[in-house]
Amino acid sequence: MIRLSRTGARKQPQYRVVVIEKERARNGRPVEVVGTYNPRTSPASIELKRERIDYWVSKGAKMSDRVSKIVSKPAPAAAASVA
Repeated sequence: MIRLSRTGARKQPQYRVVVIEKERARNGRPVEVVGTYNPRTSPASIELKRERIDYWVSKGAKMSDRVSKIVSKPAPAAAASVA
């Protein structure tokens, strides 16, 4: 399963997007960390390894509701250089 794992201090949440066995605890040992999500920045900062997420989904991993919403957001456009 691909879901969020909470990190950060109390009342200052940050999350890792992890591939983990469904039965493990929320912050248990993940199989792989595939990204980060920080909702406290404006706008929320999202860093994902999309090719790894696609790989795990192809192997049968299911995404949690929140992760599927995060992944469906368009990737931030790289700063276009004006010549």
